[in-house]
Amino acid sequence: MTYEYLLTGLPELKAGSDAPINLEKLEELLDEQLSASDKKLLDLLRTPINEETLGEGLKAKNRFIREWFEFNRDMNNVLVAQICRKHGFDAKTQIVGEGEVAEQLRTHTTQKDFGLNELSGDYSAILALAQIEDLMEREKAMDAIRFEWLQHRTEFDFFSPEMVFAYYLEAAMLHRWSLLTVEEGERVFRDIVADLKKGVNLDA
Repeated sequence: MTYEYLLTGLPELKAGSDAPINLEKLEELLDEQLSASDKKLLDLLRTPINEETLGEGLKAKNRFIREWFEFNRDMNNVLVAQICRKHGFDAKTQIVGEGEVAEQLRTHTTQKDFGLNELSGDYSAILALAQIEDLMEREKAMDAIRFEWLQHRTEFDFFSPEMVFAYYLEAAMLHRWSLLTVEEGERVFRDIVADLKKGVNLDA
């Protein structure tokens, strides 16, 4: 199913700008327009990423959904590995899941870049996250990386469900940052780490 009429009627989203559409109204519109199967996938994207939703997302039949959850898992794993190194924890035991990024993080602990530059793709922006001391700015940088990933991933998915999913995720990020205070920004970042590594103090 394609959503040409829906997507052509939505305003353009730009990273770093205010959301040009009310998120609640967008969700109502999507609930009305999406097929039952696509709405179920959107509901998964609406739920904050935690251990349960991560597992569900990684097992999804839809490739975009799987790749989105893989991307977020890998980015958080890189950050966790760097924080472990900074505080003297064993990064090998703190990495979540499988895949080539997780494998590099577990087996290349002595390399500055954890051997990530040996893989295809550019990990420089993700590796640079740990150098951002301000937690709110770090979380903004993470969302900027997510936003860019979504734009690139759906560049040729014209009017597809995947393009709708990406639009929602981008709008949600813009909306969230329009509301966040400094304190909330710190809480968001700490929750990300806590959800991945419960029971281990990894505060930056």
